[in-house]
Amino acid sequence: MSNNKKQRFERYIDKSSIPGHEEKSSSGKTKFNVNQAKIDDVKTALENDTNAPSWLKGGAYTEEDNPHGLADRSDFIILFPQYREQYLKENISQIESTLAASPYYLKVTLNCKEGKMIVETTDKTFDPFIIFKGRDCLQLVARGVPFPQAKKVLQDDVFSEVIKIGNLCRNKEVFTKRRQRLFGPDGSTLKALEILTGCFIFIQGKTVSVIGEVNGIKTVSEVISDCMNNIHPIYHIKQLMVKRELKNNSEYANVPWDKYLPKFKKSVNKSIVKKKNKKLKPKKEYTPFPPAPEKSKKDIAIETGEYFLSEQEKQRKREVERLEQQQEKKIEKKKENDKLYQPPKEEENPKKRKVDSVIETDDNLIKNISQRQTSGLIAQQKKKTKASDFIDN
Repeated sequence: MSNNKKQRFERYIDKSSIPGHEEKSSSGKTKFNVNQAKIDDVKTALENDTNAPSWLKGGAYTEEDNPHGLADRSDFIILFPQYREQYLKENISQIESTLAASPYYLKVTLNCKEGKMIVETTDKTFDPFIIFKGRDCLQLVARGVPFPQAKKVLQDDVFSEVIKIGNLCRNKEVFTKRRQRLFGPDGSTLKALEILTGCFIFIQGKTVSVIGEVNGIKTVSEVISDCMNNIHPIYHIKQLMVKRELKNNSEYANVPWDKYLPKFKKSVNKSIVKKKNKKLKPKKEYTPFPPAPEKSKKDIAIETGEYFLSEQEKQRKREVERLEQQQEKKIEKKKENDKLYQPPKEEENPKKRKVDSVIETDDNLIKNISQRQTSGLIAQQKKKTKASDFIDN
């Protein structure tokens, strides 16, 4: 703990009432070391000490705590977009009167030409931190939050945060789709988050404005960042509902809640799994030398020997190549013309019956062959004619 803080606590705390702080140093001064184990004792001592101011006990910071005011004036400039100009013109009187009233005593000026608002302290301002609260209030109004909601930031226990979500997605289509998840059907998801966290949430463009207590703002920022990273807010809402029920039940106050909270596994897209399981192409062998340059026309002519020919020989060679190409084209054209004079193929008559081939066994096949051979020999003997058949008797 720093020396300033020690002096601040030593001034208002009766150290004799705090156990463990009666030791004295060699110089005779009382030692004062606050640690985590003795915070409760310090709190009780503050409550019992009548000389300590209210803000040190955890109360509000009043004008009695700083009767002389601030040493110097300070101000902040807040820029606003053009579409908020009309709203600010209509409600600037309400904003000025609210911030100028007790216990804030802040001055607000609107400059529509330059598109800015200026909030500054006055001679009556006694709270040194209220200027930051006024700046946050006007920032929320500039982002589109209605002033009745934005002025809640001026309270001591209420804070705000503007979360930027524009750079959390890869393209505009994905961004609009995931931002719509925060709203839900008819704004039901947003309303459920507001009830469970006790915060006011306002989504405008590429920012989300949150107003509430510190724990609630922390929870909302986690839900928003996970939503932009493709985790649906409904999973967090279910966990928050279970936590609220466990908090209200005194039996589970000193018990870990991990086993009662719902756990969700992220589903894996099949197309992504297929891409991962795809076999990688084998890499080519590494060669330290660069690829050979393409050959020029001159190099090709040297290899073929055409470079060393005379102009007459080159012309004769070109003429021969031209005649060969011409002859090839004539042959191709003749083939195409001959196709026109070819008769069309006759289609087979479908009415003719096709004889099915019968597969015979080995024994039957041998018998049939032997029978055919014997019948053939007999027929040949019958057909044999004699010379006497042609002689007339």
